[in-house]
Amino acid sequence: MASHPVSASGPRGPDRAARPHTVPRLADNGRVNDAGSPSALAPLLTAEGQALLTALRDHDPGQELAVATRLRRDHPAGLVSAALAQARLRQRAVAKFGAGDAYRMYFTPNGVEQSTRASVAAHRAARFAALGVRSVADLCCGIGGDAIALARAGISVLAVDHDPLAAEAARANAEALGLAPLIEVRRADVTEVGTSSHDAVFADPARRAGRPGGGRGRGPKGGSGRIFDPEAYSPPLSWAVGAARTARLAALKIAPGVPHEAIPGDAEAEWISDHGDVKEAVLWFGTAPGARRATLLPSGARLAGRGLPDPGVRKTGRYLYEPDGAVIRAHLVAEVAEELDGGLLDATIAYITADELRPTPWATAYEITDELPFNLKRLKALLRERGVGTLTVKKRGSAVEPEELRRRVKPSGPNAATIFLTRVAGAPTVLVGAPAPV
Repeated sequence: MASHPVSASGPRGPDRAARPHTVPRLADNGRVNDAGSPSALAPLLTAEGQALLTALRDHDPGQELAVATRLRRDHPAGLVSAALAQARLRQRAVAKFGAGDAYRMYFTPNGVEQSTRASVAAHRAARFAALGVRSVADLCCGIGGDAIALARAGISVLAVDHDPLAAEAARANAEALGLAPLIEVRRADVTEVGTSSHDAVFADPARRAGRPGGGRGRGPKGGSGRIFDPEAYSPPLSWAVGAARTARLAALKIAPGVPHEAIPGDAEAEWISDHGDVKEAVLWFGTAPGARRATLLPSGARLAGRGLPDPGVRKTGRYLYEPDGAVIRAHLVAEVAEELDGGLLDATIAYITADELRPTPWATAYEITDELPFNLKRLKALLRERGVGTLTVKKRGSAVEPEELRRRVKPSGPNAATIFLTRVAGAPTVLVGAPAPV
């Protein structure tokens, strides 16, 4: 297809009547590895498609109808629709991949939603490399986010996915980022792929109902919500564990909320947060069986479990520490409490209280100024007395919704405060304070 000048604002090119009126649909299901098969992404890879994607990089989705109308004067409607859809996905992907990669890559809706954040994938790839891994079979590769990180770590990758569009996007991404020599993309049922020739296995089973299968076929039925039962993954976690055990080293990406009792005894479990937001859990095989670990990005700080008993409950001290989510998920609050010489406000709630302010990467510290039984009238009076107009509300172990609380106390004034809706020794309590000086 010939190339013509393209702009999202729509300058006209040659008469459209002289141009083809159709292009292959973006959802074409041709096999990625079949020579001569139709390519779903091929129209976007032409000079015209590339020019459209460049022009649409910073377009306003709110103006999409007008933009589409202008562009269709000069370009096939199917190509314009495909380019607009891809431009939207790229804008969404910036949060995970950064603008430098996202605007060169190709995505599917599920690929944007389910792919690993680049920082997390890079952390895992670096660990593989440090373990001496030089080749990885990446099963359920999706659009190739982990394969990209592995290749950038100098590791050769066999990237496998059953979904033809995902596999095609993975191949296009490897080429767009200059990593094709290190990434072989194969569309196949991952349960039928041999991995013995690779140093390690990485698997990322589908964890959303209705996601086109990263495994054998289509994802579990029943909508598009998250799946919490590991055996409802596609393929099931039990299959992934079996595949991992056949390799010298392996890593399985799973949901961070996985029940600890579902973790195999011969696996090391690592929970990873990025800027305080828990992103995933990983089961490692061939490393440290039975270990539990929390990793914080971007610092790379790692906390290993030592099998400590639960901390004791104590009276509220001057400081409250809110552990990072990865620490909580990994059940390592006791390790942090010991480091801080602290205890729990309540036996069932992961808030640590202590008398001293100590620097720690594992928790955020707040200085507590007031403690009162939960009572909206008393809280409103206290906030009015302190001139609090900017109110940050945190809750753990409370049924009160932050927005409802703000509406009822109507904060007003020049000062700011953080309040915690929680329990202290079983009693509903409000703690008032502010972030402690670092």
